[in-house]
Amino acid sequence: MQYDPIKRSLGKVFNQTPALRIFFYRLLDLLLLRAWYIRRELRRVARQNQKEMQVLDAGSGFGQYVYYMSSLGKQWTIKGVDVKEEQIADCNQFFEKIKRHNRVVFEYADLTKFVNTEAYDLILSVDVMEHILEDELVFANFYQSMKKDATLIISTPSDMGGSDTHHHHEDEGVHGFIDEHVRDGYNAEDIRKKLTKAGFRNIRTSYTYGKAGNISWRLSMKFPIKALNTTKLFFIALPFYYLVTYPIAFVLNWIDISTRHSKGTGLMVVAQK
Repeated sequence: MQYDPIKRSLGKVFNQTPALRIFFYRLLDLLLLRAWYIRRELRRVARQNQKEMQVLDAGSGFGQYVYYMSSLGKQWTIKGVDVKEEQIADCNQFFEKIKRHNRVVFEYADLTKFVNTEAYDLILSVDVMEHILEDELVFANFYQSMKKDATLIISTPSDMGGSDTHHHHEDEGVHGFIDEHVRDGYNAEDIRKKLTKAGFRNIRTSYTYGKAGNISWRLSMKFPIKALNTTKLFFIALPFYYLVTYPIAFVLNWIDISTRHSKGTGLMVVAQK
């Protein structure tokens, strides 16, 4: 299943005015459980660092987390990098319209080649590493690009069904809800070893999307996206669908983020240089 065309369609709908786009960001922040976890980690960083900070969003996509960080840290200078040229141009235009372009910029970058030596106090990477085969090279580049004591935050699917993959016959490979992934997800021990090899310390891994979060994800993301893949007419029904399901998803998200999980389909990783 292709996830990107749906994101693009929604993006076009909400990109007509800056106010609509900000509304869309806020909807995503409420809807996506991963955003709850990421915002919590970013608030921790903000509490510990009241000073000016240089931040990299490695795989910035639609700019959701750059917007949140630019609101959270008024003294933060943020660079968003991505491989999708149209998203870079689009994000630069939006941040110019909302008058934040003096401290927010988006550029094209291939993370396997991108190094900006000792430049950043914080690197955020959300749902990116599962798309990159040469992950150890990227971790080494992150390390090189960070200042001493800087923080790295990674959110990625785990290998416990995070890509919602299911194996078919050998000649067909792996297929799942999200087809663009090069690996099913990360094992907590595996990513810890790779980050340690790159030089990181104080590595903290925690599973996200436990039982409650998984049900919430199916309700708030999987079912509606499957329906939109079937027919674009579901766009009309979408507000009514969420009116019924979102209160349930909200409670499930709250249960998930308030609980420690021994396993889950998502993984949050925080590390220091």
